[in-house]
Amino acid sequence: MDWGTELWDQFEVLERHTQWGLDLLDKYVKFVKERAEVEQAYAKQLRSLVKKYLPKRPTKDDPEVKFSQQQSFVQLLQEVNDFAGQRELVAESLGVRVCLELAKYSQEMKQERKMHFQEGRRAQQQLENGFKQLETSKRKFERDCREAEKAAHTAERLDQDINATKADVEKAKQQAHLRNHMAEESKNEYAAQLQRFNRDQAHFYFSQMPQIFDKLQDMDERRATRLGAGYGLLSEAELQVVPIIGKCLEGMKVAAESVDAKNDSQVLIELHKSGFARPGDLEFEDFSQVMSRVPSDSSLGTPDGRPELRAASSRSRAKRWPFGKKNKTVVTEDFSHLPPEQQRKRLQQQLEERNRELQKEEDQREALKKMKDVYEKTPQMGDPASLEPRIAETLGNIERLKLEVQKYEAWLAEAESRVLSNRGDSLSRHSRPPDPPATAPPDSSSSSNSGSQDNKESSEEPPSEEGQDAPIYTEFDEDFEEPASPIGQCVAIYHFEGSSEGTISMSEGEDLSLMEEDKGDGWTRVRRKQGGEGYVPTSYLQVTLN
Repeated sequence: MDWGTELWDQFEVLERHTQWGLDLLDKYVKFVKERAEVEQAYAKQLRSLVKKYLPKRPTKDDPEVKFSQQQSFVQLLQEVNDFAGQRELVAESLGVRVCLELAKYSQEMKQERKMHFQEGRRAQQQLENGFKQLETSKRKFERDCREAEKAAHTAERLDQDINATKADVEKAKQQAHLRNHMAEESKNEYAAQLQRFNRDQAHFYFSQMPQIFDKLQDMDERRATRLGAGYGLLSEAELQVVPIIGKCLEGMKVAAESVDAKNDSQVLIELHKSGFARPGDLEFEDFSQVMSRVPSDSSLGTPDGRPELRAASSRSRAKRWPFGKKNKTVVTEDFSHLPPEQQRKRLQQQLEERNRELQKEEDQREALKKMKDVYEKTPQMGDPASLEPRIAETLGNIERLKLEVQKYEAWLAEAESRVLSNRGDSLSRHSRPPDPPATAPPDSSSSSNSGSQDNKESSEEPPSEEGQDAPIYTEFDEDFEEPASPIGQCVAIYHFEGSSEGTISMSEGEDLSLMEEDKGDGWTRVRRKQGGEGYVPTSYLQVTLN
């Protein structure tokens, strides 16, 4: 079924329908244009959001980038930024493939529609003109027939009138004959005009207008098909970015799964581990001995001994450095302003950088030497003397870098020895715990008597260092002697011979009870099944806490 056959008399209906179709096409183009603007604004806002939350400092200067949480967050932001880029691609695809192309196609359809309807109106105008000519010839034929009939009646009346002259009768007959002839010509003209109009009308309704209507139908169907394809472009633009968006979402998922809490804790240790030994025990300052001491010529300092006590007190306070007020840090080239462990790491980084630069300069020197040999063997390729300044500059850089490497190696060796020294101090304090006391501490009365006796003897000879420290260590020994339950189990991974005081031997694969966790000095206190407690290296154990 086609419009030319079924809608031959619906010219105005077809005109309204085709106009509606073009209006719908323009409406869809406008919708897609606004949709593209929404996508563009969405992408712009996403990019602004990502830029707002991205780290402001360079990556190499930001210690937070070492944490998996920060790395995952940055990766998440990058994926969101890539997602915004895909939204921009959707907006661009809609703007080019839909808005521009369909808008251009709409203009073409409007021109084609205008041409078809102009052709139909010209055909209608021609048919109307033919009908007007037919009506004119018809009225002329009717008028001529009446005039001929009137002239015939007049001639007949004069012919029967006895008073009419012969000349009048002849004149009336000639007039009747003329009118009759004119009526005959009008009849022939009317018949010819009618025949022509019927032919034009048949051509108009059966050929000309059906062809125009069929063209309009074809145009409207092409427009509808193209509009449907435009509808499809809306989803196609989304489907084209779905794989990349899927990768973005997968990247976000991977970023979320990349958060490693244990590793972040280790990173924090690596970043801020100072390498200092823990503060030692405070010494007991026995002011009562100063009161009972008798000045002598051989005693150092003032007779009351106060300067020595103040010095000892200041040394004790110096050992408690974590609780003191930190002074303003002055940055030095050897990083001595940093804690030992951090100093060692920074020096190691600087040394690696200098070695890389040195290797680069040495490679460049070898390349220049080879190029110089080539120039000497083949002078037309270049002047060997032109390479001398660059070779000299490279040699100077190499010497400078070697000196810097030596300097950093010396600093690094000193820093490592400092770290090892601090570890040794910490180990010495924790690897040799005090022996449990053989007897209970004396009561208050005996203590006072012995104290007075000691005071008397102190005037004759100074008290030994062991005697001064005995009450303090007795207190700690009592704490150490208190029975404690294991806090976990552990298995010896390696054999260890506990030769030093405070350590205990263990065999590989031996099950032990965990009595005290590692305090950061690398030693753990354990108890053997057959009895006996002591310290063993933490790295030799596989620990399971209760």
